[in-house]
Amino acid sequence: MNQNLIVTPTHELPTHEKHNVTQQQLSVKRVMILSLELLLAIPLGLVLVKLHIGGIAWIFGGIASGAIVLQGCRIFYQYYPKPNRRARKVGMALVGLTVGASNSNSDLTSLASGIPIFIFLTLFLLLCGGCIGYLYSRLSQTNLLTSMLATVPGGVGVMSSIAADYNRNVTLVALVQAMRVTSVVLLIPLIARTSVDHVLSSQTLPITVRLLRFDLPQLGLLCVSLVITTLLISLAGLCKMPAAEFFSALVVGLGFNSLLHLLPVFGDVSFSPPEFIKLLGQLLLGITIGEYWGDKPNIGKKAIAYAFMSVAMTLIAGAIAAMLAMQLTSWDWLTCLLVTAPGGAPEMILVSLALNHNVEIVTTGHLVRLIAINSSLPLWIFLFRHLDRQLSDPV
Repeated sequence: MNQNLIVTPTHELPTHEKHNVTQQQLSVKRVMILSLELLLAIPLGLVLVKLHIGGIAWIFGGIASGAIVLQGCRIFYQYYPKPNRRARKVGMALVGLTVGASNSNSDLTSLASGIPIFIFLTLFLLLCGGCIGYLYSRLSQTNLLTSMLATVPGGVGVMSSIAADYNRNVTLVALVQAMRVTSVVLLIPLIARTSVDHVLSSQTLPITVRLLRFDLPQLGLLCVSLVITTLLISLAGLCKMPAAEFFSALVVGLGFNSLLHLLPVFGDVSFSPPEFIKLLGQLLLGITIGEYWGDKPNIGKKAIAYAFMSVAMTLIAGAIAAMLAMQLTSWDWLTCLLVTAPGGAPEMILVSLALNHNVEIVTTGHLVRLIAINSSLPLWIFLFRHLDRQLSDPV
């Protein structure tokens, strides 16, 4: 009679049910960690806003929060979570939607003539990244594939995933990539502030001003845009499109208002993502960068010194590329610096958005570079592995 009430202990569950229980527990822990990171990142961001860091303050708040929480889990609870790649994908989608909507009234077709220049600058940066990776490999005695994945500006998550797929040093790759992205995101606003202070608009406190101001029609349009973005991301993922989350959301942001204007029922309604969407996207991108800082930072001092050396060389290569861009175009120096900066595409576009400086040019330049790098990755990996085998084989 009471047989139906008997609860089977976890250790007696079938293997597939044990796996389900473990996955559920892992998902709950990830949600708890992410919630804690967001709760910590918001006050940190507010402090940085008070210090007049500018609109990029929320990324830095996220970076600090991600590093602190992940390291705290390791030190105090002996729990070793991995960086939350799903949170980064959500952040990329929110940033893409925000950037797309902000550029929806811009004439991006006028930038088509500059695509050869964007491609040239991308090839220059890839060539420099290859040379820096080779030099870094020889000096640090690291295998060539690991060094190349660490130094080529292809993004923290993508390069770390490839390193894991080929059984390379994921920690080292993630550390060097995170150092590079963090350095670029930190240095460019600092350079802009010291050189042309007027480009940095003073950041208000959206938590108390605009963040809590909800417009129900806009929230409804936001829900529709997020549904369309999710469907487009799924389709892009099936087509193996690189950076599917960012590209899909960017396309939706660019075309959503045009789609609305085709429907008579909406009249002159225009969609603009609420302020909290932009803020949340920045926080999530910052948190995932910070998590890579907090993920197994117990690397030797010598390895960290070589990593800083490679990052410094990559930044110098970006500065040289900016000088080339100034000679080839009529852009001002800050635009050239933003276009050629060796940071992640979402992060650098966010920086230009925070600086309110030629966002459409910076967006186009980084999209061209993102497409070129991701589409050529199979060829680069094949060449790196081939050279790696040649260098490792005894003569």
